[in-house]
Amino acid sequence: MSGIPSGTRLGAPLPSRAGPPGDDGGRTNQAGPGADVGLATRTRARPKKPSQFRVLMLNDDYTPMEFVVIVLKRFFQMDLEQATRVMLHVHQKGVGVCGVFPYEIAETKVNQVMDFARKHQHPLQCTLEKA
Repeated sequence: MSGIPSGTRLGAPLPSRAGPPGDDGGRTNQAGPGADVGLATRTRARPKKPSQFRVLMLNDDYTPMEFVVIVLKRFFQMDLEQATRVMLHVHQKGVGVCGVFPYEIAETKVNQVMDFARKHQHPLQCTLEKA
């Protein structure tokens, strides 16, 4: 048999080139002898975009138009022109979109509008729907 030194048994462990037992020669292999060592990679999970919800204002025959404009300016940061346009749309079509937000924000805005309307004794209704 060529390449095998005489006196070597087949299947016998090869002599180690490392130092005494427990000495890894400055190398650290936590996995133990014979274990496959790979490169650790870190994957970043992209956060899922939150579902969006439309905040809708419903028309009624009792809430003054001026009050609706105040609500749109105060809770939806609309300027006078935009608030007036949305108010007229609600008045003519029966419903109008005040804005689109993640669920928690939309829910908070609906509650704020309803509380404000109740406090001022107006029956103004506001709701939300999935966008």
